[in-house]
Amino acid sequence: MTARYSEDDLIARLFAPIAGPAGLGLTDDAALLPASSQPTVATVDMLVAGVHFFADDPPAAIAQKALRVNLSDLAAKGAEPVGFLLSLALPGDWTNDWLAAFAEGLAADAAAYAAPLIGGDTTATPGPLAISITALGRAARFVPRSGARPGDAVYVSGTIGDAALGLALRREPEFAAKLSPQAREYLDGRYLLPRPRLDLIPTLRAHATAAMDVSDGLAGDLAKLCRASRASAVVEAPLVPLSRAAREAVALDPGLLETALTGGDDYEILFAADPAFEAPPGVVRIGDIVAGGAPPRFLDQAKTQMIFGKMSFSHF
Repeated sequence: MTARYSEDDLIARLFAPIAGPAGLGLTDDAALLPASSQPTVATVDMLVAGVHFFADDPPAAIAQKALRVNLSDLAAKGAEPVGFLLSLALPGDWTNDWLAAFAEGLAADAAAYAAPLIGGDTTATPGPLAISITALGRAARFVPRSGARPGDAVYVSGTIGDAALGLALRREPEFAAKLSPQAREYLDGRYLLPRPRLDLIPTLRAHATAAMDVSDGLAGDLAKLCRASRASAVVEAPLVPLSRAAREAVALDPGLLETALTGGDDYEILFAADPAFEAPPGVVRIGDIVAGGAPPRFLDQAKTQMIFGKMSFSHF
């Protein structure tokens, strides 16, 4: 039986090759970032097996999801990534092969998104696998949650609800079997691997008054943005963009529309901007920011307010 890597070995063999210059080869106690005229933006997300991903998901995909959810936060703030710190709490059943595949997936995304590893930590845990990533970025203009004002329009990128539906289908295989293979594959892929919208950084810097990524659910995240901005919003639910796969699922079970509107893990960008703003392809206006302190209202086709059992995912 091959001996497992020591902590020094796994750092030197698997993670040091991913490190950028600021990481100093992962041989020091801290990273050294070059000076910049742009403010530094920092964000952190922790992912835990059984909560944020399935323990038997491919290790490369687990690593990539952990990095991408952080890059999504940077994108929503108008910040381009400069690097990230990784902390791993490994349970007793990890293997060299599993960790090598994890590092391979991480390296691929670090290169693809120009976000090198610059430091981190590893430890053992008696509990499930836990991954914490702190991502750092630079923002020529920081886009807060708190800048939306009555008269702004509400926009969202991509399609909404795919990841939440993908998770629902994993938990309900009997219903999943009713969907076409193409729909199942698409929805599962959207849950497994988010797509951070770094392409929208120039748009957000130029036009957004407030922005955040949709991580806990469109309805609840819009409520957070509105609270921070001391305003409210009205959304026309039929305008919320749904993928073909999501529409197929909702057609089979209309109750899944609420799942799509309130479920998490989309990692699309929700933002407010001038209604005269010319949205780029893939960005859709879904409503308006209005005065008041009430939670956002979602209206159905008949302009009747929709009532949700919960507005978004919550850990507690």
